Amino acid sequence: MKEREMDYFKALYDVARAINASLDPAQVLTEIVRCVAAALQLKAASIRLLDPKGKRLVMGAAWGLSDQYLQKGPVLVEESGIDKIALAGKNLWLPDAQTDVNFHYRGMAKAEGIKSIQVMPLLVADKAIGVLRVYADRIRKFTEKELRFLEAVANLSALALDNALLHKKLRTDCDLMAANKYRIDDN
Repeated sequence: MKEREMDYFKALYDVARAINASLDPAQVLTEIVRCVAAALQLKAASIRLLDPKGKRLVMGAAWGLSDQYLQKGPVLVEESGIDKIALAGKNLWLPDAQTDVNFHYRGMAKAEGIKSIQVMPLLVADKAIGVLRVYADRIRKFTEKELRFLEAVANLSALALDNALLHKKLRTDCDLMAANKYRIDDN
């Protein structure tokens, strides 16, 4: 990213502000991927979340990807070498998704204009809950600063998701307790 030096603090602040603006996970994730793609001047970004059984990665949010590309549906973890690596807690860089044999959607990457992909794990207490993917329209080696930024965003995203899910559970539990209190009081 030689054209201009990125203000990582401002970009991270924008992501944190997006996270704090809502407890709706879909809205938060959509804003995160938009902020990340804009900050790093990328073609696209997405967050995929691990299903409860740990077998599929389902789309949480995407920005910059066509509907046709997104229609490929959930990613089966066992069939996706890049996601298996990320779900094991490691960052992964694909220099050219259009030719890399480890990427199952080479033809779709070509049609979409995707070259390099960086995949970062979303970790909560050292347990992967999904992946952050960023997509460049040219072969792009991400700098150490960019990787640290992406890692911080991935960690913030994972915490935001975990907090949103805890909030939802707490709200459900409170609603159940209130409903049961009224039943008890009515007796």
